[in-house]
Amino acid sequence: MSVIPATGREWHLVARPDGWPKPEAFALREAPVAEPGPGQVLVRNLYMSVDPYMRGRMNDVKSYVPPFQLDQPMEGGAVGEVLANADGIAAGDHVLHFGGWREYAVVDAKSAVKVDPELAPLPAYLGVLGMPGLTAYAGLLEVASFKEGDAVFVSGAAGAVGSEVGQIAKLKGASRVIGSAGTDEKVQLLLDEYGFDAAFNYKKGPVAEQLKEAAPDGIDVYFDNVGGEHLEAAIGRLKVHGRVTVCGMISQYNAPEPPAAPRNLALVIGKRLRIQGMLVQDHQALQPQFFEEVGGWIREGKLRYRETVVKGVENAADAFLGMLRGDNIGKMIVSFED
Repeated sequence: MSVIPATGREWHLVARPDGWPKPEAFALREAPVAEPGPGQVLVRNLYMSVDPYMRGRMNDVKSYVPPFQLDQPMEGGAVGEVLANADGIAAGDHVLHFGGWREYAVVDAKSAVKVDPELAPLPAYLGVLGMPGLTAYAGLLEVASFKEGDAVFVSGAAGAVGSEVGQIAKLKGASRVIGSAGTDEKVQLLLDEYGFDAAFNYKKGPVAEQLKEAAPDGIDVYFDNVGGEHLEAAIGRLKVHGRVTVCGMISQYNAPEPPAAPRNLALVIGKRLRIQGMLVQDHQALQPQFFEEVGGWIREGKLRYRETVVKGVENAADAFLGMLRGDNIGKMIVSFED
């Protein structure tokens, strides 16, 4: 049984960023470890997730999720060991929950999901079998209405979501899968390890030109993680009745002004395109099917994934900033263990 300390470290947002966040916007502080109340569990976090959507929560604007409060602990996905039990969750169990950015978290037992470290390594429940994985699965199959024979383009394809989208499309019978990434190393990863049919480095030329070369016959589905120039290029290559899942627009999260693109939205009319945004929480009913199907592919070696692990709670803010810059390959995770 792990000893419960009197205090633990937690990350606070201390200033709202204007454009790209700077390290001084964050502070690592010591705080008392709270006692869990009725229906709550105390968790010692082992791993936490940093994700692009967290940048939006740093702005004091109305959105689908409330903004982070200044001088309060931030939140995010985490996996940890239960220290104090409640409501069917025993001490020693491992749970997935939303009390990240701190060493110790008190969370409602009903919101904590038990995970089995014997079925998959614990960090996988933050990535390939976690929120990014379900986002990829639901965004492609449910939101984009993927069907066998579709040609699929994925932006940000070497990330946790994009790499899984491309592989699921191949496993489900896509005719062609194209991905974009920001380095030559990531492009090779898409081709050699994830099985994409074509991939390009978007920093090496106009996206529209590179996508036209990679998809000369057009695309049926675009899974958008980037927005801006990528979305404009995809609209140009989409076939009649093409579908777009808008999962993220990381290219503009830190932009001080809204982007001018896409400038070709009029094509949506003639091509009868469907462009739909998604939030993963709308698709929780798919989770059992997702666990069964994707878990099976992982066990069979049919679906591969990468993780970039940064060690130490003290490095969590640096890991977040690195993720925004694209320093990671696959899911960016912070390990609290030595």
